[in-house]
Amino acid sequence: MKIYLLISGKYGSRVVNNLAEHGMASNIVGMEEYPEDLPHFIDDFSQHIPQSLPPADLILAVGLSGDINMVVPEVARKTGAKSAIIPIYSPEQMPPGLQQEITESAPDVRIVFPKPFCSLEPVGDAPIDEFALRFGKPVLYIKSDKFIKKVKVLRGAPCGSTDYIAKGLWSLPVDDAELNATQKLHNYPCNASTDTDPAVGDTSMHLASYQIKEAVKRGLGFAVKSAVVDDEICDTAKCQEECLKTCPQVRIGLDTITISNEEKAIIDPATCGYCEICVKECPQNAIEIQNGRFELEG
Repeated sequence: MKIYLLISGKYGSRVVNNLAEHGMASNIVGMEEYPEDLPHFIDDFSQHIPQSLPPADLILAVGLSGDINMVVPEVARKTGAKSAIIPIYSPEQMPPGLQQEITESAPDVRIVFPKPFCSLEPVGDAPIDEFALRFGKPVLYIKSDKFIKKVKVLRGAPCGSTDYIAKGLWSLPVDDAELNATQKLHNYPCNASTDTDPAVGDTSMHLASYQIKEAVKRGLGFAVKSAVVDDEICDTAKCQEECLKTCPQVRIGLDTITISNEEKAIIDPATCGYCEICVKECPQNAIEIQNGRFELEG
């Protein structure tokens, strides 16, 4: 697979270095680096399109903010790429209107906008899936008893944070791993914004933390904290399914909350970030955050 990179800033450079360190240097056929101080609104972005472009399969635009992202469709056309990834790390960087404009400008290109980058999973597109099998939503192998004995990164965040977090999990008590992973993510120079994104009702930083917590939970086979529904109270036939509508994880495409045939909300402890939004939004007061041992299926 041939990848052409469009990057900006330290975050873009960090992703490039991480890809190279994990064996993808030979896949990178070219790169254009843009200054961070470009105007957010650009009337004529044609001057920012690289003049000489090699054939590519996948366009990866990382760290670009605002209208400069509009170069992606034209770069894809000139390279022959039919796939592109444009990660979203803040609401200002990629407003919904701009996302729609980019998509409509390239009807023959499959463009995905993972929010954040570490939520990327395969989508049924060959180049994107080949990339997403190695980089995207974290997947960890964890060997443990009462303490963590071994951690191996099976798939890491493109920025390199998963490797950093995994190293810090060794020898920890298993019940402390979820919280520790979140703390280490906040210590890492993550580019995810702490501003609330109206499209999901939460921050990109929180969304990133939910992804690494899920990786730890699945690696251990259990969660130690989750939102829990009281089936005796919950009746989605009598409410507007506010929990489902407002869950940030659901709004980025996960099945964190589903509705059963009995019209009860079901919350998946593996993907629940215990943000408490569903607790506050439930009109029946049927949800609460609980600590405990929640065994995961599969």
